Formats: sequence, structure tokens, C-alpha cells
Amino acid sequence: MTNAEIIYIGRVEKCEEDFSVIRINEEFLDGLRGLEGFSHVIILYWFHLRDDPRNRSTLLVHPRGDPRNPLVGVFATRSPSRPNPIGLCVCKIIKVEKNKIIVSGLDAFVNSPIIDIKPYIPNMDAFPNAKVPAWVKGDG
Repeated sequence: MTNAEIIYIGRVEKCEEDFSVIRINEEFLDGLRGLEGFSHVIILYWFHLRDDPRNRSTLLVHPRGDPRNPLVGVFATRSPSRPNPIGLCVCKIIKVEKNKIIVSGLDAFVNSPIIDIKPYIPNMDAFPNAKVPAWVKGDG
């Protein structure tokens, strides 16, 4: 097994109630070309506040930290405590301006490192009939 290097392409600069600002490092500016043509984007970011040995060794969790939910493997959850603390969020693009992307719906914190950005493509990224356990729907 090799350890690949992850290069942060930017950071979350601002988080407000209705929007967040992602600042992309200048050397990656060309990578934003054409992004303004999409309504939504997938943001991959680093859970930097959970990057420690205890959180990286977490393998079992109660989803949403709620002990009423079943104890399940971390890979069956969106928990930020995990071996590789990578977050994923689908956001609505408000504006792309030079090296800033202004989005709504981002669940990262200020200074969260951005790992990657991908356009949201509905026929590839949405599966309306996908199956999920009852606890995800709040039924159990």
C-alpha cells in the first residue's frame, strides 16, 4: 500500500447562514473554468477538526451521535470521525468569481481544506430509488 499525497486546492473562507465562500488557491484557478455553467457542485473537503488519532481510529458510531440509532460501522455513516476524514457535500452554486466559489448548503467549517470539486450531474449523481436503512429516514 502506498500513501498518496492529498493537495489542498483551497479553503473555506467564510460561512454564513445562507452562503459559504470557498477560496481556491491561485495555482488551481484554471480548474474552475466552465464551472459557472452548473447549478450544483460536489465539494470534497477535509474534516480538519477531526484529524487526530482518536477520531481516525473510530470504526463504530451511533449515526448523528444519537445512541437511539444502532451502532454501525463508520463506513455506513457520514460521520466526520473516520480513518480518512473526508467530507462530501452537494451545494448550490450562487456565483463563481475569479478564485472564489460562493455556494449554499455547505456543511464545512471556516478553514476546512478543500480537496476537490466536481460538478453535480443529475443523471449520474441522483438515484431516487436508492435503498437506505430505516434509521436514515428516521423510522427506526
